[in-house]
Amino acid sequence: MTLSVNDRIQLTPAKTCSPSLAADPWKFDPVPGYGPGSSQADPVPEPAVHPGQLPAAYRQMPEDELHRRILAAKAQLGDELVILGHFYQRDEVVQHADFLGDSFQLAKAALSRPEARSIVFCGVHFMAETADILSRGDQRVILPNLAAGCSMADMADEDSVESAWEEICEVYGADPQNVRPGADGKLPVLPVTYMNSSAALKAFCGRHGGIVCTSSNAEAVLEWAFERAHRVLFFPDQHLGRNTAKAMGVPLEQMPIWNPRRPLGGNTEQQLVEARVLLWHGFCSVHRRFTVAQIDQARAEHPGCRVIVHPECPMPVVDAADAAGSTDAIRKYVAASSPGEVIAIGTEINLVNRLAAEYPDRTIFCLDPVICPCSTMYRIHPGYLAWVLDELVEGRAPNQITVNAEVAEPARVALDRMLAAVPK
Repeated sequence: MTLSVNDRIQLTPAKTCSPSLAADPWKFDPVPGYGPGSSQADPVPEPAVHPGQLPAAYRQMPEDELHRRILAAKAQLGDELVILGHFYQRDEVVQHADFLGDSFQLAKAALSRPEARSIVFCGVHFMAETADILSRGDQRVILPNLAAGCSMADMADEDSVESAWEEICEVYGADPQNVRPGADGKLPVLPVTYMNSSAALKAFCGRHGGIVCTSSNAEAVLEWAFERAHRVLFFPDQHLGRNTAKAMGVPLEQMPIWNPRRPLGGNTEQQLVEARVLLWHGFCSVHRRFTVAQIDQARAEHPGCRVIVHPECPMPVVDAADAAGSTDAIRKYVAASSPGEVIAIGTEINLVNRLAAEYPDRTIFCLDPVICPCSTMYRIHPGYLAWVLDELVEGRAPNQITVNAEVAEPARVALDRMLAAVPK
């Protein structure tokens, strides 16, 4: 039997990136920061991360009682409830999910349950926002722990992106509030935001002719953008943007980094003129941990093993791997393998651990030997899920995530464009 990641952490805290992971997440709720785990050292922009809250009774409740309460509440709420669980969630939460998937799969899954009045999203803040944007007006989206943010999403805030847009448009001689096509019918620049971003930035893209992308359709989205513009501003994840554009043939010298803390993003005007993809200085703390040295070590210890990584990994890691793909692509890659194969995976440990349990006739392991889950996903715990479900039974809706119409409408435009950009 494969132990859950949480069980492994409890048994061997010294083998984790932070022994504090063995503590209950509510111990960190009042403390500014992302909590122990992969993004524990990332700077926290306030008020992007909200403090979590959990009544004392649920903090003291035994785990079996928490699970009993969750099951009882689900039975009582019936079809009025749908629980969404992200791939990176701990097993102790995922076992109660009606749907398991990545952020966009889950947002769409919620739409398949029109009778559900309450959508409990066991993920992070930007995911719950997206679900609220795509849900009906009579549905409510609940995030069990408000402290579950996303350090990558927080690396591109609305003010910084607006300022960058003004600087960029000035270089290209465009009105930042109304960028128009040139004589060739193309825009000088178009914004593209990764799904892992705030609703405000999705709305920014919607207002400026831009689009949202996922890790599975990033190439199709860039193709869509290049049909309409000479270049794109891609945020917040530089690695997904670089890896995708490089695979499409865009030279590295035409993909400068935009550092929001430096004039012109740290570039010259000539670099910006020659650019095709302006890459925001952001990253995923989980996927930045993977290295070429880890791949070399895996191949040395397991000759003939195959390596697949997420495209949020740094370019040298993607180049050294046998394959790269979205979370869903990684799952399909493993499913298509044969018994006896050895597969090393570069993505979040909860998903890798779950795949290893699902395919015991294969050797599946995480490239990173240190147990280091996504800090913010790990803030969701059965205690928070039991609490919000009990509250729903009592007719109350704690931690409801609501995106106001002024933001939701243009954000929906950018999301609809993304839906139309189907991978070939």
